[in-house]
Amino acid sequence: MGPELFLLERAFADCLERIELQDRRFEHALVLGCPDPRWRERILILANNVDVRDPGPLLAAAAGGELIVEDAWEPPTQAYDLVLAVGTLDSINELPIALRLVGYAMASDALLIGAMSGGETLPQLRSAMRAADVLAGGASAHVHPRIEPSALPALLTDAGFVRPVVDVDRVQVSYASLDRMVADLRSMGATNILQSRAGPLSRAQRKEAVRAFSEAGDGKRTTESFEILHFAAWTAKAADAALTL
Repeated sequence: MGPELFLLERAFADCLERIELQDRRFEHALVLGCPDPRWRERILILANNVDVRDPGPLLAAAAGGELIVEDAWEPPTQAYDLVLAVGTLDSINELPIALRLVGYAMASDALLIGAMSGGETLPQLRSAMRAADVLAGGASAHVHPRIEPSALPALLTDAGFVRPVVDVDRVQVSYASLDRMVADLRSMGATNILQSRAGPLSRAQRKEAVRAFSEAGDGKRTTESFEILHFAAWTAKAADAALTL
């Protein structure tokens, strides 16, 4: 059926609006994460050339792009004046390394813009999993860690970017059941990918998680929150970069 795009499309459309505010046309753009092959065509309105890379082999192939591991790739030198990264940088092992590699691939005075999942994402799911863990007598890693909004500007600065900006879009989505929400997460490719993740819940644990999720709502539906961190930063201009050498 393909990926569930309602959150990713929201983030991508917001990034496009922000790019359009720039008083320039970009020469060579890189899209990191492309679950919808039509995204490339939409970026071509703003840039003369667009490369696509995605960590999912099926998504990369569908978009006519290449496979990437964001913190373990060999970037071309100063190839891009625009990099758009939506929905993948929150689930890699070494975000500081990934940001430095992206910066290496960017020309001077180039724009990095994107969105990732923030630390306040899925509070109701986290609570339901904690309730399930009580039955097992311990805590397990059901949800991978995410970046806090206050930490992201420093990460961008440490990677060599300048003028970092971060803002938050909190999206409220109501669900009739825990199973329905988990189905959406699976379709987004957003379920737990930690190597040390917990095993399947027991029948009793699952029943407790379903109860906790339902009781967090009004008896019919439960509202879950998705925190989307929008970020933008620039590489230094050539003259500024020379001064820092």
